[in-house]
Amino acid sequence: MIMKAFLFFALLCFLASTVSTSPLRYEAIFNFGDSLSDTGNFLLSGALSFPVIGKLPYGETFFRHPTGRCSDGRLIIDFVAEAFRLPYLPPYLALKKGQAFEHGANFAVAGATAMDAEYFYEKKIGAILWTNSSLNVQIDWFKKLKSSLCTSKQECDNYLKKSLFFVGEIGGNDYNYAAFVGGNIKQLRASVPLVVEAITNATSLLIEEGAVELVVPGNLPIGCSAVYLTLFQSPNKGDYDPRNGCLKAMNAFAKYHNNQLKKALQKLREKYPHANIIYADYYAPAKRLSHAPLHYGFSSGTLTACCGGGGPYNFNNSARCGHIGSKACEDPNTYANWDGIHLTEAAYRYIAHSLINASFNVTPSSLT
Repeated sequence: MIMKAFLFFALLCFLASTVSTSPLRYEAIFNFGDSLSDTGNFLLSGALSFPVIGKLPYGETFFRHPTGRCSDGRLIIDFVAEAFRLPYLPPYLALKKGQAFEHGANFAVAGATAMDAEYFYEKKIGAILWTNSSLNVQIDWFKKLKSSLCTSKQECDNYLKKSLFFVGEIGGNDYNYAAFVGGNIKQLRASVPLVVEAITNATSLLIEEGAVELVVPGNLPIGCSAVYLTLFQSPNKGDYDPRNGCLKAMNAFAKYHNNQLKKALQKLREKYPHANIIYADYYAPAKRLSHAPLHYGFSSGTLTACCGGGGPYNFNNSARCGHIGSKACEDPNTYANWDGIHLTEAAYRYIAHSLINASFNVTPSSLT
């Protein structure tokens, strides 16, 4: 299986460096997830009357206007699309009658959870959900769209064999919602089996629908996130990693989730030997940035948010990025953290290049 993963990423690297006339390995990409990969669904859903991600400074770096992405520019999924010379994935909720989605679609929604919304309402925290568009809802959207992409079983099989499916990153919000209302590490760990099961069940459903090439990313090191560093700051120096200043317990929890997810994916591989199920490690490259920010060009660091309303990590829940009282930095490229919760385009670029190249430092020359 290690060799299989190596060959997959070697192929990604090869395709990213070939000339534009080379045949595409994949003809479409379908993405499921949350705000780490949402390209506009949350904004289009009207979940909030005036969502700040629909205003500058969001989108200022690359697109020069807000797109519904929770960053200053491109996301990991955007760089993946570029690597295969495919269009940026249109948000599913932008679907209009007669519009073609033959090169794929993005079903991710900011705030989405792996588990269904009912779970959070049962836990009495449903009122704080950003959206009810959980992973199962997104899978249902794909099923509806599929009928417009292919008709016969053979046609669908041929089409989906040439498609790449990203199932996540997702699951982070399942823990965020619980943590932000006072949940402790022990309570969060107790929910990991449920979150992992939701992710693997969704992956299984996609395989049953015909997907054969799937990437399932793990979670980022949340202990290095400005929002966690602010909300869970501790007077005990021993709670922090002396190498980077991240919260050790939170990062250990993220690693626990990732390890459980990897074990579950191995069982899926045994169940579906014909499918290529790849675990994508977002944790390691993000952690490298926090260990040596200057080495990777982050002269302003990796823990402090570029856009925020002050505080030790420039994250203020009452003056979050885009709200009154907040301000964006002059050069987001020197920051890894964008708004305290999400990363900058520069950080996403590095993680994407690590994924695509299956190496630690080499960047595909065709990606910018």
